[in-house]
Amino acid sequence: MSATTRHDPVFAAVDLGATSGRVITGRVGPGELVLTEAHRFANTPVRLPDGLHWDVLALYQGMLDGLRVAAGRGPVASVGIDTWAVDYGLLDSDGSLLGLPFHYRDDRNAAAAVKVLDRFDARELYGVGGLQHLQFNTVFQLAAHRSTAQWPAARTMLLMPDLLVYWLTGSVGAEVTNASTTGLFDARAGAWSDALIGRLGLDPSLFPRLREPGESVGTLLPHVAGFTGLPADTPVTTVASHDTASAVAAVPATEPGFAYVSCGTWSLAGLELDAPVLTEESRAANFTNERGVDGTVRYLRNIMGMWLLEECRRTWERGGTSTSLQGLLADAARARPFAAVVDPDDPLFLAPGDMPSRIDDALTRTGQGTPDGPGGYVRCVLESLALAHRRTLREAAELAGRELTRIHLVGGGSRNELLCQWTADATGLPVTAGPAEATALGNVLLQARAHGSVGGLRDMRGLIARTQELRHYSPQGNMSAWDRAADRLPVRG
Repeated sequence: MSATTRHDPVFAAVDLGATSGRVITGRVGPGELVLTEAHRFANTPVRLPDGLHWDVLALYQGMLDGLRVAAGRGPVASVGIDTWAVDYGLLDSDGSLLGLPFHYRDDRNAAAAVKVLDRFDARELYGVGGLQHLQFNTVFQLAAHRSTAQWPAARTMLLMPDLLVYWLTGSVGAEVTNASTTGLFDARAGAWSDALIGRLGLDPSLFPRLREPGESVGTLLPHVAGFTGLPADTPVTTVASHDTASAVAAVPATEPGFAYVSCGTWSLAGLELDAPVLTEESRAANFTNERGVDGTVRYLRNIMGMWLLEECRRTWERGGTSTSLQGLLADAARARPFAAVVDPDDPLFLAPGDMPSRIDDALTRTGQGTPDGPGGYVRCVLESLALAHRRTLREAAELAGRELTRIHLVGGGSRNELLCQWTADATGLPVTAGPAEATALGNVLLQARAHGSVGGLRDMRGLIARTQELRHYSPQGNMSAWDRAADRLPVRG
């Protein structure tokens, strides 16, 4: 039977990132895995008098518009949603949203994190949750939220993908890969930590029943079906709703000993393990143990990724300088190697703003000169990211007792040939780049697995390796030059 008459099932993946959202359809069959973008829309935060928020209503409308386009192209077997982690909405007793969800980059989180850690030993929190300390972790956001007038009315907390699933279906739940990023999840037990929730004075009823990827959570509400044109009995399937978990599920690894870097706004660099690493050494190194597909553990560290480059571009464009990415990368390739490097995880870089000036400030603190023109700044960012990938993966391997043989770099950053090559050069390991659409592929394949169209994680990854465009980079150049550049950076800890 030809591909045109086989009628392989089509799955709709709603994939929301920090700067844009998409609805993508994926056709899955024997030896076939094809993605088609149905609709793309902006994700633009809104600053209100009380802080920085996500415009979740615009995201919801963009999702509905995308599903309507997908429905117009033919039958859809299922819908799945993934987003970023940690952020949430609060519902009242009527199931209504209490205000726009706060953005994880909002300034309120830093003070709340300090207050929580004044009351609780960081080692205790890590010993249960195994979570990297980031000031915007959900546990700290909830602590900040408790001082608002909304808090007494709150009855349910839904992380961003769970909130959108609720609006599509009316079904309340908490998908486990995203729940594991909250700081209120027991990394060993794979369940909400009643002990931590109680110690923090939170009501356990705020936290819904956990769901695993692959569960059918319900069908579309009548008004959703009416607007989108999808049949009312279209199932909504829980995927790995943390976008990184979906991306890691789509790593095309066919051999043991692999590490991964899921590179977009953030670089998430780490290993896939069978059990969490909850040692004091792991806590001190600030590694996180987040849930993956099939009970795996994503042992990783967040690195500020292409955010630095995109904020530089926004600053230059506001100043009237036209900055095509292709031109900037060409200038970076010609710029002087290792003229300047920074630690991408310097808190100075977290908030939106004038990134080139912040890079200048960081370089001044470490006794380095400022880069020469936009190309020099881009080279600084990319070489610094390659060094951060190296440092993180070496530490992860040592703490987990693993030996690494290859790095899989997936996500939008896999299109950046300089970053891929320099990651290979800095680490001394071969890099396989792609797929760029790893998150959407993971989302689609987890729906397909629930539908019976593909097998387990190994089969999913094998299908990606056979059907998607991948590029391979071998280490080149002088490793000692990377060593000297690393020596200019401040010691972590």
